[in-house]
Amino acid sequence: MSGTIVAKIQFENASYHTYGELPRIGSNAPDVSLVNIKLQNVSLANWMGKRKIMNIFVSVDTDVCAKSVIKFDKHGGGRDDLVLLMVSYDLPFAHRRFQKQHKLEHVEGLSAIRHAGFGENYGVQIMDGPLAGMFSLAVIVLDENNTVVHREHIEDITEEPDYAAAFRALGIDINE
Repeated sequence: MSGTIVAKIQFENASYHTYGELPRIGSNAPDVSLVNIKLQNVSLANWMGKRKIMNIFVSVDTDVCAKSVIKFDKHGGGRDDLVLLMVSYDLPFAHRRFQKQHKLEHVEGLSAIRHAGFGENYGVQIMDGPLAGMFSLAVIVLDENNTVVHREHIEDITEEPDYAAAFRALGIDINE
């Protein structure tokens, strides 16, 4: 790991650190290698030419993360030029179960189980505390060329992301 520990998150009244920093606005997003719910390896090239909202989180089995996946699905539906990438260390089976259980049709559940480096490349790898090794909460929005147009690191992992700001970065107005 060549970066530094720079961000802090809050969990159960204590502070912990993440490794690196979120990709900068205007930069080209680091490529990803993740596993979808069909157990296939995917990268950003799978969605070339589409705008992307990456919702990065601890687990679909935590309340705040579950709410975020459901709300992104609700607000992002019906747009052919937009993909909603839900990224965690959850197994692909957990993503699939969650999507089926909540009748989600627009999100892509993605797991980092096979490919090290995502957390460090995106500045979300939790380095210490009880959630060490998992991802902190963050939203990264990319245009159709994978340029970062919005980023949000949620310091308190009991809080939801700013959905309106993420969609607004793509010129989409949602009513919350």
